[in-house]
Amino acid sequence: MRKETNWSYRKGFIFTFSIVLLVLILDQSLKVYIKSTFEPGDIQPLFGDWLLLEYIENQGMAFGTSFGSSIWSKLALSIFRVIAIGGIVYFWIKQSKKGAPVIFHLAVAFVLAGATGNLIDSMFYDYLFPYDPCMPFNHLRGSGNTHLCDYMGEVEVKFKGFLLGNVVDMFKFQAYWPSWMPWIAGREVFPAIWNLADGSITLGVIMVFFNQKVFFTKDEEKTSEKTEDTIVEDTL
Repeated sequence: MRKETNWSYRKGFIFTFSIVLLVLILDQSLKVYIKSTFEPGDIQPLFGDWLLLEYIENQGMAFGTSFGSSIWSKLALSIFRVIAIGGIVYFWIKQSKKGAPVIFHLAVAFVLAGATGNLIDSMFYDYLFPYDPCMPFNHLRGSGNTHLCDYMGEVEVKFKGFLLGNVVDMFKFQAYWPSWMPWIAGREVFPAIWNLADGSITLGVIMVFFNQKVFFTKDEEKTSEKTEDTIVEDTL
């Protein structure tokens, strides 16, 4: 008889909610610590010289990816995050009611926690922390929103407000490709600076990629498996 590895909806909810809450607490605690104790550009070794804490902020997507310069671009990105989170929750509830495996709950929890963590930044950080439009990470060429900075003159800066805040990043790998490798010799292996939420999303996506057959099995196949299990149980 096949061993049942799926969880009930209630048990899956408690597990998923606990993982999401834990990742969010760690993510937001680290971001608040960085914003409260670091100056922009400050660097502190975390594990030797290959993993550093470096405080920056980005206005775009995960790993500092940009998404346009207008206020509508930033709003679109934040609204997309809200819709994505809603879609993830809907899909999770739907699959959980069918009896999803443990690995499914874990993967969804990582993705959901990461998306929510970065959304919290854009929703509230412009209000919770002092906003200095003259900081380089608040500059946004093409925004049309100008501000007079003493030492730089008039510069275009990002818009401030709900869903318009920057995302705080801090982790940086400091590793370079060896000199004998063509084309990429001497370049950084992974130049992006990221945060715990980005890492959580990446881990969840990797888990989904390697467990597609488990997560996206057709209902007909699941029904067939359950029927076979029932037949086996009845013959024992």
